[in-house]
Amino acid sequence: MLIASATSLAEAQSIAAAGLDAVIAQGYEAGGHRGTFDPAAADDRIGTLALTRLLVRMLTIPVIAAGGIMDGAGIAAALQLGAVAAQLGTAFIDSPESLADSGYRAALKSEAAHHTEMTAVISGRPARSLRNRFTRWGQNIAAADIPAYPIAYDAGKALHAAAKASSDFSYGAQWAGQGAPLARSLPAADLVRELIAELRAAQAGTNAAGWIGSMNMRHT
Repeated sequence: MLIASATSLAEAQSIAAAGLDAVIAQGYEAGGHRGTFDPAAADDRIGTLALTRLLVRMLTIPVIAAGGIMDGAGIAAALQLGAVAAQLGTAFIDSPESLADSGYRAALKSEAAHHTEMTAVISGRPARSLRNRFTRWGQNIAAADIPAYPIAYDAGKALHAAAKASSDFSYGAQWAGQGAPLARSLPAADLVRELIAELRAAQAGTNAAGWIGSMNMRHT
């Protein structure tokens, strides 16, 4: 099975035309590298919910929602819009199974979680990170002066290693989506169980609301 990420309808249509089995609707809220086909082209920065619904309406292949989804209610919203599944990444960063270092985990629990930033300075390609010294330094660097991927990424990793040796974790590639403040410190299996319970509760609430709404309409 072949699946690819799309950040726009045009990219998703290319994926479908190529015969792939499904498409991931990567909203602008998503953490990590932006999945644009051409980083130099204009980016419409479509959000997860809008992009998911657009692709569901315009394509015949299954759509998976990704970006900013952190709990069962978010998964339920994506499924309600027609996605067949939701993809979560940032939600699992602070799980003990994650390879995130202690500085990354601490940053995720700090004020930085409320201020994620899309930057190309860390790797040479646009990616959403927790705000740290690296991203703040990058705000003063012109896009034309940033080396291409992976040259910038190799340099960034070397900078992080040097800083980390002095117990400074603020130059890491601390990828995270805009839902970062909702991250939980749970083992992956426990988190999945929580997500399932939250999803079922959200779906039950939606069904109840729909039933009450239909009853009200019958009495008007």
